[in-house]
Amino acid sequence: MADTKNPGDKTLSVGSKTLSLKPRTETGVVRQSFSHGRTKSVVVEKKTKRRLAGDPAPAAEAPVTAKPAAPAKPAPSAPPAAPAKPAARTSGVVLRTLTQDEQSARANALADARAREIEERRLAEEEAARRNTKEYKEQQEREAAEARKKAEEERHRQEEEAKAKAEREAKKRFGEAETKTAAPATTTTARPAATAPAARAAVPADGSDEDEGPRQIRRGPGGAARPVVAPKPTAKPGPAKQRGRLTLSTALNADDVRERSIASFRRRTQRLARGHQSNEPKEKLVREVIIPEAITIQELANRMAERSVDLVKLLMKQGQLVKITDVIDADTAQLIAEEMGHTVKRVAASDVEEGLFDAINDSTDTTPRSPVVTVMGHVDHGKTSLLDALRHANVVSGEAGGITQHIGAYQVTSPESGKKITFIDTPGHAAFTAMRARGAKVTDLVILVVAADDGVMPQTIEAINHAKAAKVPMIVAINKIDKPDAKPERVRTELLQHDVQVESFGGDVVDVEVSAKNKTNLDKLLEMIALQSEILELKTNPDRPAEGTVIEAKLDRGRGPVATVLVQRGTLRVGDIIVAGAEMGRVRALINDQGQTITEAGPSVPVEVLGFNGPPEAGDRLAVVENEARAREVTSYRAHQKREKSAASLSGMRGSLEQMMSQLKTTGRKDFPLVIKADVQGSLEAILGSLEKLGTDEVAARILHAGVGGISESDVTLAEGFNAAIIGFSVRANKEATALAKRDGIEIRYYNIIYDLVDDVKKAMSGLLAPTLRETMLGNAQILEVFNISKVGKIAGCRVTDGTVERGANVRLIRDNVVVHEGKLSTLKRFKDEVKEVQSGQECGMAFESYQDMRVGDVIECYRVETIQRSL
Repeated sequence: MADTKNPGDKTLSVGSKTLSLKPRTETGVVRQSFSHGRTKSVVVEKKTKRRLAGDPAPAAEAPVTAKPAAPAKPAPSAPPAAPAKPAARTSGVVLRTLTQDEQSARANALADARAREIEERRLAEEEAARRNTKEYKEQQEREAAEARKKAEEERHRQEEEAKAKAEREAKKRFGEAETKTAAPATTTTARPAATAPAARAAVPADGSDEDEGPRQIRRGPGGAARPVVAPKPTAKPGPAKQRGRLTLSTALNADDVRERSIASFRRRTQRLARGHQSNEPKEKLVREVIIPEAITIQELANRMAERSVDLVKLLMKQGQLVKITDVIDADTAQLIAEEMGHTVKRVAASDVEEGLFDAINDSTDTTPRSPVVTVMGHVDHGKTSLLDALRHANVVSGEAGGITQHIGAYQVTSPESGKKITFIDTPGHAAFTAMRARGAKVTDLVILVVAADDGVMPQTIEAINHAKAAKVPMIVAINKIDKPDAKPERVRTELLQHDVQVESFGGDVVDVEVSAKNKTNLDKLLEMIALQSEILELKTNPDRPAEGTVIEAKLDRGRGPVATVLVQRGTLRVGDIIVAGAEMGRVRALINDQGQTITEAGPSVPVEVLGFNGPPEAGDRLAVVENEARAREVTSYRAHQKREKSAASLSGMRGSLEQMMSQLKTTGRKDFPLVIKADVQGSLEAILGSLEKLGTDEVAARILHAGVGGISESDVTLAEGFNAAIIGFSVRANKEATALAKRDGIEIRYYNIIYDLVDDVKKAMSGLLAPTLRETMLGNAQILEVFNISKVGKIAGCRVTDGTVERGANVRLIRDNVVVHEGKLSTLKRFKDEVKEVQSGQECGMAFESYQDMRVGDVIECYRVETIQRSL
């Protein structure tokens, strides 16, 4: 194929090996010149664009100088430019002209710039229009405000004029009344011109009075002539009444007459009005006063709408000197309120919980609900395995040590009836007594699981007692009938000893032989549960506020406080404000037993509730309240009660004589400080109960802090201050806490099984017990002769009468049946040799450590002291 003649086009050639395209570049060498005669050759490449048929030819290349010129501003009337002269060649580098793509990109950039400019202009115009509209509205508002202000000023002015006019009229009327009632001796001769304009206006122009005759003319300080009224003769002349405003001039002129001021007239009018009002009988307002257990005098006065001074006076009459800030009891407050004519309503602090839980029997409970069944029994009798078989799950594989240490709630749908049954699984370990009791309280029916090969065990008896205390019916499930040594009849016989009589023995307790492993008779067990629930006629009202019980609570690191709640009445919805124990919150999420998020939970539905401020205690009752204020009121009261109870238990309040004696006995015992953190409240409760049972009069576990959640730095700091150990049950310490514990040398023990934890703490507490010292008699020897050897001391020549005598053993020197010395043998010789022991009937020489007073006939008693370590 022939090459094209255009130098900028690509050349397509077919080689002998591969098909390739030559690059669209032209290369050349340009020599650059520098100072001092230095030069350098530079390779310059020029890339060209492939042109297709019909494309315009590229523009001519423009030479490039060392510094590119700045773009010139466009001028609308610029003359055509002259042909540019070639620039001076400085570096010898020639740049290429713009390609077609670059020209199109430049045109696009210019078009975009023009579009942006148009858009900015449009936005500026809109902003200006908005600003003008806003300014116009503000101008209108200002004008309206000014108009309102002017109208208000005009109204005030008119009111002031009317008020002044009314005052002038009142003054005029009052002046006439004063003139009629005034004494005839009243004169105005000493009245200055500046303070008596009304008097001057009353004088005629000719200076005479038609009743009193001609007046005297007196010149004032200003020199103006004014008439002066001559005083009338009176029978009893008295001092002139001072009227008018007291000023400097009136104070200097004692002869002047003062007028009654407007303020004085106003005060007189108000006094007269009050006098008329005081004569009217007032109606006594009788109020219902709410009186708590303790109240201040001021608060009581406010509630009665009385003056605090009156209450203080009343108490002072009764012989009590009090202030308004003093606190009085409810009885005193009731006496005061009743004496003042008010009615009283006594309340207590616990009244905040009134109405929180309604009565169980309700006429609106008409909707059937699912039964709540609690599975109870001894440890390792197959409770969880039976529940797994019913709900087709595998919970046992996730339990530490194969035993249940948490309380769980699940829902199972019956295959025959299609109705749901709520199961509560309780642990069977001896430490979880409180959990089993809690499970029995919230249930409608108890399934007592007894292993056919093991029979009735201690926790089985305890479960029977819990069920009887809760007064709930019971179904006995005899498990593990598939084992070869299973004896169901023995189980039925042993149950008779505890007043549990099954139907096969003529009783009223249903018994079912099941096998959780082979899933035998599970349908029969579900049928018995459904039959029993029908007999109980379980009904509820789902449209009321929810009530329930906290079965378990924990502190999840990612989700915060999480509580497992069994809803017993009503419906719990997302967004409800809830109260449980001393904790409150708003429901953020509800999660069912399958791990699914739901929006509401009806009666007999177990759910995990997220949204509490802190983990509530297991067994607390949950209620929905109307607002947060009510929730805070209830939780603050419960938290106060909880603090008082804990403070009373820690302080060890003085009680009876027996309690005081027990405190004296325990003052010398040793404490084993511990910081315990568990995953859930139920496990923590069981651990604290087990450790409390380990304590004796000599040693006891001292729980510095017990809580739910992971081990934090504050826990390590607390343990370091008391030199305590930290125990984590199914929880771990965070990274910072681990580093701090390692640095301070604080031991952190982790456990997943509760009886391992109890055994280790028991061993550690046993180490604090004082060991037992036991004496073992070795033998007796009698002193026959005492030898005094220089540089050695006294040596007793003895004969061993019975047993053996060992060197280094403890000895007692007995003289006349009285112990005169206790110590150790320092030397035991037979003839001239040191020996370890001497048998009975042999003679030997003995020397005591730091004792020389030995006599013939003394008896030496040799014994060994053994130290025996005690255990709890």
